[in-house]
Amino acid sequence: MTFLALSLAASLAYLSLPSKPLPAAALNNGVGKLPFMGYNTWNAYHCDIDEDVIIQTAQLMKSLGLADLGYEHMNIDDCWAEKTRSASGDLVANATRFPSGFNNLTSQIHDLGLKAGIYSDSGWFTCQLYPGSYLNEARRQFQNWGFDLLKYLPFTKILVPFDEIIDLGMVGKYTRMADAIANLSATTQPPLLYSLCQWGREQPWLWARKLGQSWRTTDDIDADWEHLASIINQNSFITWASDFYGHNDMDIVRNGNLTFDEAKSHYTAWSLMKSPLLIFKSFQLTTVTNETLEVLTNKEIIAINQDPVVGTSISPFRWGVNPDWTFNATHPAQYWSGESQNGTIFMLLNVLDDSADMFFNLTESPWINAGRQYAVRDLWTHTDNGTAVRNFTAKAVPAHGVVALLMQDAGPEPAGTQPPCARPEWCIDQNGTLVQ
Repeated sequence: MTFLALSLAASLAYLSLPSKPLPAAALNNGVGKLPFMGYNTWNAYHCDIDEDVIIQTAQLMKSLGLADLGYEHMNIDDCWAEKTRSASGDLVANATRFPSGFNNLTSQIHDLGLKAGIYSDSGWFTCQLYPGSYLNEARRQFQNWGFDLLKYLPFTKILVPFDEIIDLGMVGKYTRMADAIANLSATTQPPLLYSLCQWGREQPWLWARKLGQSWRTTDDIDADWEHLASIINQNSFITWASDFYGHNDMDIVRNGNLTFDEAKSHYTAWSLMKSPLLIFKSFQLTTVTNETLEVLTNKEIIAINQDPVVGTSISPFRWGVNPDWTFNATHPAQYWSGESQNGTIFMLLNVLDDSADMFFNLTESPWINAGRQYAVRDLWTHTDNGTAVRNFTAKAVPAHGVVALLMQDAGPEPAGTQPPCARPEWCIDQNGTLVQ
């Protein structure tokens, strides 16, 4: 085979290699630059909501110090409406549950320094068979009521209009409401933060950021390690999709049946992967424990999620238990890193059922420079733990536990550190000698 033929074959082979899809351009309409934080009513209350519950929860967000940390959205889920529309076709707030009306409710929420969120569906009905928004997207109700965020479902699984009626795919279904929000905000009202809740159907990480500010990536979470591991695994392959104004939504922050170490792993992964952080507890804020608050109020972890300079997620640099790029719902990637405005972030996730030491070479992370040493900050113990030169070992990481680190450049590594290269592959002296 000639050199030209070999070159052509090599070029064709290179072009055929799989590559990361390019995400759609972000919708920057002034809202949702950072992942939103707040509270959602569904898991604690289901349909047992009313204006007293909403205001009490909003007040607790203030008194518990959550609002000061960024938990600013008080979001109402399903069951808020009357079962029938008004004579003019408008959605109507349930008169028994919300006798003072939504304008009064959102004003009280805003007076607390918070934002108000609401739920709807792009089908005939919501999950609980209340009226949906199909064919009524252009009505100004949500904005006129004073809401700031819309959680929007994609026609529930058993309530989808017939194909010959809707005549749209998943992108088209969500575009109807996106266009309505844009048209209204172009006239008098500020845009709603648009949270697409379609459970990862039709790969929203490829298209949803041009319509809204977040998109669900998986089915619903449950409060056990199996669900957490599966969601982390699925999202480990699409971390590239999150950045300013567009975020992979890994679902709600739930503690439930988790151990304290599992709860910390849950919160760390969601935060550092730049997911929205919505408290969605199996109990009300009135009964929140100090242990749960310790997790939800970790300022150093929240600072990564809400970094105003770097919007990208951490990503795996080594899978650990499995070969790299292995899809494994029970044992996701273990070694992760990413950028922040203050240094390089590391997440070490012990996916085993027993405690384990976790070792890595610093330069396995693309954000670390060879020949440098790094100051180590533990984001859970809130301690400065000396400097790391070339390698780092986290000792006895608990089963299903996590270590979160911030590493900052602390100058050149000590002179004479051996071997000459931290990673010996193709380590060559200037005279051409390969160092073994």
